[in-house]
Amino acid sequence: MPCTVELVSVGNELLIGKVSNTNAQWLAERVTSLRGRMIRAVLVRDEISEIVEAIRSTLDRHPDFILTTGGLGPTFDDMTLEGIAHALGRPLELNDKALQMIERRGRRLVAEGRRKEFNLTDPMKKMAFLPREAIPLQNPQGSAPGVLLEFGKTRIIAMPGVPHEMKAIFSEYVEPLIIEMSSNLNYFEKSLVVKGLGESSLSPYVDQVMTEFPEVYIKSHPRRSELLGRFIELHMSALCENPIDARSIVEKASLLVFNLISQGGAIVREANEEDVRR
Repeated sequence: MPCTVELVSVGNELLIGKVSNTNAQWLAERVTSLRGRMIRAVLVRDEISEIVEAIRSTLDRHPDFILTTGGLGPTFDDMTLEGIAHALGRPLELNDKALQMIERRGRRLVAEGRRKEFNLTDPMKKMAFLPREAIPLQNPQGSAPGVLLEFGKTRIIAMPGVPHEMKAIFSEYVEPLIIEMSSNLNYFEKSLVVKGLGESSLSPYVDQVMTEFPEVYIKSHPRRSELLGRFIELHMSALCENPIDARSIVEKASLLVFNLISQGGAIVREANEEDVRR
């Protein structure tokens, strides 16, 4: 079975529509491509009670990973680590390794001429207070360390909300863990462009193909572009346990879809990157 992942995105700015939650989309795509399975993603406000409830309810489902984004910075409303600590029943403690990471980052910025001087202020020191038994993760793109905790079989990994910082920490620390757990799985996906049929007309074909190839998941996406006008993207994917070849199964399912739709008089072809760009 693939490792299971749940995401808790923290930030008032996400819930008022000020900032788009691009982190969630990026993480969902990365987890899937690494042969993990994103089970659920939620947004919560910068409030301790909301963070605690989200973490505890997620832990009740025993996923392999809980990823959080946002709320690790130096300001008063950065509360994610405090919320996680409350949820786990652990105190927040000054972590010496995290503090050293913050200090090294500050001194490096001064050495590179990006900051005139570095003083370890209380707001900066706040970022080094982690739940007991937490492991700080070096942030190569910013000051706030990421954080790794274990609770039973679940690994909790807190990452900054700034996208390039989140991506750097995920790529460095989280990807290897997911790859290790999913090493016995293989994943493949492809899309077809369909013109001349609506979703309701495509549905019987999709049902037929998924019945014949139960390992393949097919999802239709209505789209529109200047070049093609209105069309349907049929996205097909399979996550299989070795030695089953996910690519071979998806290609066979794709060929059956192509034949069925073509016989019905619609236009169908393999999608390119421009067709499915969001």
